[in-house]
Amino acid sequence: MKRRLDFYYDLLSPYAHVVLARLPELPADVTVRPRAILFGAVLAHHGQLGPAEIEAKRLHTYRQAVFLGVTLGRATMFPPRHPFNPLAALRLLAGAHDGAGADLETVRGAFDFVFSQGHPVDTPEGVAALAERLDLDPALATAEASKAALRANTEDAVADGVFGVPSFVPHDSGGVAGPVFWGVDAFDMLLAFLDDPTIFERPPYAALNQIEIGVRREKANRA
Repeated sequence: MKRRLDFYYDLLSPYAHVVLARLPELPADVTVRPRAILFGAVLAHHGQLGPAEIEAKRLHTYRQAVFLGVTLGRATMFPPRHPFNPLAALRLLAGAHDGAGADLETVRGAFDFVFSQGHPVDTPEGVAALAERLDLDPALATAEASKAALRANTEDAVADGVFGVPSFVPHDSGGVAGPVFWGVDAFDMLLAFLDDPTIFERPPYAALNQIEIGVRREKANRA
């Protein structure tokens, strides 16, 4: 029986671009369902800043993404502006195929357009060029159904416990969601879980959810 793996991504994320190189390592019975989400809304929900919004972390993030791309054989070239506003491009992808969302091949093509070829998608012209490259109707970028699909994906991501992109959420054959696996560096752990879904029920993992929080910092005022 097939297992489903929800792949939550934002076209803003170079790490989501890079992790596509590892998808062929997934077990044969796992079907990947790409789901476009608005990373900014997820960050707002959790009260976080994105890595490229932290000035001291920004260049490190870019270097690491390019390094990982080189390491995994997935060339990475940033567009002229980053962070950028991905909203229209995400709506284009979320609204594809009558709201079912862009398939994996289309999503790969979108990331290649942005992070292999360095094209901007934060202007009307850039979104139109992306739509043409992917053979999608550019009207999807402003369609109400596309907006609803992107909102629904983002709400599902938050409900699944997603806090960053890329994130993978496995579902068993009965459709029950498993834990969140965030980032390129969690992919080996994801593979281990798919090989043995009981891995976190045994030591040394079993007691981790019982660790108490010793101190909490107040969230900074960003007004």
